Amino acid sequence: MHVLLNPLPVYGLAIAVIGLALALIFRSRPAIAIALALMFISGISAWPVLSYGQAAYDRVKTMSDPAGEQWLDDHMERGERLIYAFYVLAGLAVAGMIVPTKWPHTAMPLATTTLVLGFATLGIGGWISYAGGHIRHKEFRFESPPARAEEHHHGEDQHAADSHLQSATESPQPQMEHDQGQMPTGGEEAKTEEEKKQLEASRLQLEASRLQLEASRKQLEASGGASPSASQSASPSASPEHKHDEHPH
Repeated sequence: MHVLLNPLPVYGLAIAVIGLALALIFRSRPAIAIALALMFISGISAWPVLSYGQAAYDRVKTMSDPAGEQWLDDHMERGERLIYAFYVLAGLAVAGMIVPTKWPHTAMPLATTTLVLGFATLGIGGWISYAGGHIRHKEFRFESPPARAEEHHHGEDQHAADSHLQSATESPQPQMEHDQGQMPTGGEEAKTEEEKKQLEASRLQLEASRLQLEASRKQLEASGGASPSASQSASPSASPEHKHDEHPH
């Protein structure tokens, strides 16, 4: 179906453009309407042509050589990107047929605008078909095939994925470096605070030891002052007893 329909957006549009140009030259309203109708049919036919071409893409790709595959990708890319020009042309042709019935003075401006756009769209259709003719016809290949559109897009997607992966890989590093840059400050503060607590505990422990030593010293002094009087009071009692024991002998 693609092979059957693809001449319409090119050859059919060429005939419609020629007919519209002649109708404007002779200023024939019926001829202008017929040419606009042919231009509408040629423009709207681009939609089934593209649809059937997309459906046949895989089959044609398996039958093509490497150069033909590159031309196929380029042909598909051109058609998908520029198909909207045919839709605009078809809409303008319909407007050129309907609007003058209510506003007759718009017939010539609309027909002229449609003719100009028809010439431009005809050139677009020829550029799309030029790539399509190189897919299976090696005798038309007088130049090197273009770069594959799929590989080009795949390369862009891969580059975007690599960039995303690289950014995802690199992004934790500044955060880690930032965290590492802040960690010593928090660690130093914690360490200083811990040292302060340890020093305060050591000071309190030393103060308690000092007080304990002071209390022990006072206790020793008190014990030293009481022991001579105790020894003196104990000595007289012991000596008579000693003499009493010695007297019978």
